[in-house]
Amino acid sequence: MSVLNSALIYNTVRISLLLKSRFGCFPPLLVSRHSYVNTQVLAYIHNRKMQHMKIAMIGLGKMGANMTRRLINSGHEVVVYDLNPDNVTHLVSEGAEGASSLKDLVSRLSVPRAVWMMVPAGEVVEKTVTVLAELLKPGDTLIDGGNSYYKDDVRRAGMLKERGIYLLDVGTSGGTWGIERGYSLMIGGEQDPVQRLEPIFTALAPGRGDIPPTPHRTDSVSTAEQGYLHCGAVGAGHFVKMIHNGIEYGLMQAYAEGFDILLGAASESLPEAFRYHFECSEIAELWRRGSVISSWLLDLTAQALAEDPNLSNYSGYVTDSGEGRWTVQAAVEEAVSAEVLTAALYARFRSRQQHTFGEKMLSAMRQQFGGHIEAGKEEK
Repeated sequence: MSVLNSALIYNTVRISLLLKSRFGCFPPLLVSRHSYVNTQVLAYIHNRKMQHMKIAMIGLGKMGANMTRRLINSGHEVVVYDLNPDNVTHLVSEGAEGASSLKDLVSRLSVPRAVWMMVPAGEVVEKTVTVLAELLKPGDTLIDGGNSYYKDDVRRAGMLKERGIYLLDVGTSGGTWGIERGYSLMIGGEQDPVQRLEPIFTALAPGRGDIPPTPHRTDSVSTAEQGYLHCGAVGAGHFVKMIHNGIEYGLMQAYAEGFDILLGAASESLPEAFRYHFECSEIAELWRRGSVISSWLLDLTAQALAEDPNLSNYSGYVTDSGEGRWTVQAAVEEAVSAEVLTAALYARFRSRQQHTFGEKMLSAMRQQFGGHIEAGKEEK
């Protein structure tokens, strides 16, 4: 027997045993350096990810409803529930299966069940988890796709584990555009349920699309290029999403301040020779093309300015949903300097007292990417 064949047999047996423990069956061929075997492995994994599943979705707001639609469009069956029966009715008309209560929802799933929550962090999540803990059975999986605090995930997972129920925390980014673009999924929890639910993650994630691979990346097994990633143990997914949102605060604040300075260049307090009257909508469009600061956020900024050049529909009242505060708190606990992210958070606090053009731009960007409506419309 050749050295090559021996290596193939060794790798086939070794990886087959690994996947048997994860998937419950033996694949015919598995990973080695041999291109034919690699081709078979990738085909096997692809076919598994394309399997259709039945899952429940609780919370049919902007995100939950669109995620349900994306799953249905991918061939999955989705049982839906929301406190507002009209939201359930709308999605039933689009192919979902409606439930009248959490108990009814669980009864419509076969074991092992998978229930995805897209409800507000805090008390609502706590109450929902408490009720579902009594309804779900050992081997079932509860997914929190909202923006819960990662330390709460660890506590809830411990409580559910005593009942044999898995908890996955899935930081979900994509906003109202996710139904078309896909959702970036940051996953925390045990390996087994993550592997079992790969068809769901694959359907929700953007996929590789037309984004070229990062030069020098060699890990072809990672799912990061598909737009979803198992980040680690329970809490890891929401921790990564927390930092993601903290960075988002900083990026948005940088754009807002920059455009505020551009607008201020026309101030009569400046010498006439140094006054400039910039069309911010034109500058935004310019920077979208070839600039090193181009981004999806800039695309949305340009769109907001094209629709309303003076941002007259915005007061500049900018809310924060908690992740920015938790990011700064984590930085303090780790003794990590985070000046930009901290300043961006404080700028949001200040926006509730006085409103500048830059703060209106923050409101405009939040409305564009997430459909967020200002909490306070009155100029102060």
